[in-house]
This record gives sequence, C-alpha cells and structure tokens, in this order.
Amino acid sequence: MSNSSIQDYQFIDKNVAAKLAGLSGDTLKRYRQKGKLQKDIHWVSINSRVVRYNKTLLIDWIQNHQSNPKAHSKAIENYLASLPSSQKKTKGKRS
Repeated sequence: MSNSSIQDYQFIDKNVAAKLAGLSGDTLKRYRQKGKLQKDIHWVSINSRVVRYNKTLLIDWIQNHQSNPKAHSKAIENYLASLPSSQKKTKGKRS
C-alpha cells in the first residue's frame, strides 16, 4: 500500500526541471520524444506549447532509471495509486 498522496507530486516547468536534473531543456525534450520520459507519468502536456514535469518522478528517474529500474517502477506505481482516479469510491447514504 502506498503512503504517497497526490499532494506529494508537484509539476514544474522545463526551466526548473532542467536545472533540477542538470540537463538542458533540449535534452529533456529529446528524452520525451524518445520515450525515456513517459507522457502522463514524468511529464504532462498542458497544451500544444506547454509541458510540465513531475518533480518527484523526474528526481527518482535521474537517481534510479539505470541503477535501480525496479525502484523507479515502484515510484511510478505509487504515483499512479495516489491519483484521484485510482481511489476507491465510497458509497454515500441517501437521505
């Protein structure tokens, strides 16, 4: 069971992401295009010109994608489990 909540996941712009990752904005874009960074996991497209990066998963990817891919897969699972769409719906009582 995951202890993560959606509040643990912040989305940042490419300049902040590039600085945090120690990569250029062009490198981040290339990683997106090649699928190294997964859409709707590591990054989201707000519109045709705006991309935001998942800060927590970007840091985890940098740390683990080569040395410990299973740990990064677990981080992705935790993120997905924290999304409101993954929460169990509770039935309310009718008045």
